[in-house]
Amino acid sequence: MGFVKSLEQIMASRRPTADFYDAEMLTVFWETKPEIVARLLPPPLKPAAYPLAMAFVANYPKTNFDVTYSEAALFLLAAYEGQEGNYCLAMPVTNDMALVGGRELFGYPKKMAEIQMKREGNTAVGWAQRRGCRFFELRVKLSGRLNVPGAEKMSSRQVDESGAIHGFAYTYRFFPTPQATPMEYNPWLMRQETLLRPKSIELGEAEVIFQDSPYDPWAEVEIVKMLGAMYMVGDNSMLSGKALTAVDPIQFAPHAFIRMDMK
Repeated sequence: MGFVKSLEQIMASRRPTADFYDAEMLTVFWETKPEIVARLLPPPLKPAAYPLAMAFVANYPKTNFDVTYSEAALFLLAAYEGQEGNYCLAMPVTNDMALVGGRELFGYPKKMAEIQMKREGNTAVGWAQRRGCRFFELRVKLSGRLNVPGAEKMSSRQVDESGAIHGFAYTYRFFPTPQATPMEYNPWLMRQETLLRPKSIELGEAEVIFQDSPYDPWAEVEIVKMLGAMYMVGDNSMLSGKALTAVDPIQFAPHAFIRMDMK
């Protein structure tokens, strides 16, 4: 193949979707403080009606892009022009190619990390760790009940007639300059849809443990009320992202370092 590719090779490698087979995802939802959501959302995103936070840990054993890896993520429910979606604050991964693809194509704030998720009987656990700090740990009892009944309806996900779940994420695509200033061009707000086709879904009662880290400050998204957890196995497809609007770089500058380790 070599360093230089022909047009035929480039076109042959293109895929309309990034597909994940038998993806195993452990997701937790909680209510946080409205003032935290308002402070952490970059413009022009606005807080949704309910201050919902979401995090997950996932194993991806097979994909259509020749990468297998584990991943975690942290989101806040937000809205742009009336359309709700989950703003991605962080997305650690265990594979460098998964990091490059997610950051450069879609703007996901990815970092390399140690991540584990496993299920034994009716218990599922997961954690993410960087620089010696286990900043996020999730423990779930798969009891068939949530901490708060009906809490799954608060998500921005949409279920179609086939049972497939449509999830929407907001990210920002930007790159620093060679002079180490935050942005080489105006950041772009992106909206990206993922289609989840579950083979099984189980509800559970969740406990989340945060550990303060100056590099991965997930503990900043405080838990006011734990709502519950969901364990899902299925096939997922990441659809193409859509650039929504350019963002003023000065307004965005305070939010431009979530992909970097800065105290």
